[in-house]
Amino acid sequence: MANNASAEKANRQGERRRMHNRYYARTTRNAIRDIRNTTDKETAEKNAPQVYAMIDKLAKIGVIHKNKAANLKSGIQVYINKLS
Repeated sequence: MANNASAEKANRQGERRRMHNRYYARTTRNAIRDIRNTTDKETAEKNAPQVYAMIDKLAKIGVIHKNKAANLKSGIQVYINKLS
């Protein structure tokens, strides 16, 4: 529990950041799931750059680790390459 004004402000800021990070992480997960559930290679290739940008942004702001971002992008590309 916050005992002074600066601790209360830090709690408010932390909650706001948490909700912001949660929103973008959830949106990115949904986009990744949409690509992995598609069976059309053309659609997947068209949507991949936007999803890569979302993943890179999450890594840049520290929501996910940069290696996790690389693994996600690699996995998406492997999936797209397997589509016929």
